Amino acid sequence: MNASQSNFLSRLALTLRLAWRMLLDHPFASRVAQLEQSESVSTGPVKAGQSRPALHDTLPESALQLLALLQQEGRFVDFLEENVTTYSDAEIGGAARVVHEGCRKVIRDHLQIAPVREETEGARLTLPAGFDATAVRLTGNVVGQPPFTGTLMHRGWRVAEIKLPKLAEGHDVRVLAPAEVEL
Repeated sequence: MNASQSNFLSRLALTLRLAWRMLLDHPFASRVAQLEQSESVSTGPVKAGQSRPALHDTLPESALQLLALLQQEGRFVDFLEENVTTYSDAEIGGAARVVHEGCRKVIRDHLQIAPVREETEGARLTLPAGFDATAVRLTGNVVGQPPFTGTLMHRGWRVAEIKLPKLAEGHDVRVLAPAEVEL
């Protein structure tokens, strides 16, 4: 495995651990959201007399339902909770292939995902004044005011449609996978 692949896997592992923690730890998720707002390059610093958008709590049911589906089809939580440092890269790769296949099925069955930008990565583009800063993140040497001209490094992703199953009354969404007891 080269350094680029190792770096990617390290970032992926960190991303998955943080995503999991954000789903379960509301105070942590709130702190991350505040940090993201204060660090946001695309919206710039808050000027005197200007206020930040109000934050609101989200309901965890859909996120937990999706996480349960990822566990059911791809053993996603099992994979994240496993200490992979004791396994070889080949063993991790084999496990990741199974997890990827199951999780991809869940995403394709329940979410319609589309790119944020239609241009191909590497294309030059100009962002006009008033561009959607929640859909486009500026990186690099960001100075001045729009229009900004740059290179599309990643097309981004957005969810165009969500098709989660309905939940039965009384269903505990916090149980991602029931414990199994063989008799």
